[in-house]
Amino acid sequence: MAAVSIAFEAPDNYRGFTPSRHRPIDLVHLAHQTSGDKNLELEVLHTFARQARSCMNELATGKAETICQTAHKLRGAALAIGAFNVSDAAERLEKQANDASDIAQLGAAVLEAENFILKLSR
Repeated sequence: MAAVSIAFEAPDNYRGFTPSRHRPIDLVHLAHQTSGDKNLELEVLHTFARQARSCMNELATGKAETICQTAHKLRGAALAIGAFNVSDAAERLEKQANDASDIAQLGAAVLEAENFILKLSR
């Protein structure tokens, strides 16, 4: 029975899955979400880019309720693909819907993620 427990224990050098926040999109997280299917990764990334652009247009309405709902929607989409900078900025905006600096920071994070996606697509 001891051999079984040894076989299933993590090795000493195992650090576990830790998302990288150094890139606009955590590719390890994305690979886990798509089971490593590169075509699916690109499709999901392009879908996210379109959705993020649409959300940024919705934020321009200036209505607090719409801003909160849109920020929440964008946060969920960003978390799903590993765009953690976008997710963090959307969460801040969701808490304070009328803060222009939070909208600007979210816009910058979305733009950074979009540029990263375009570079991956080349």
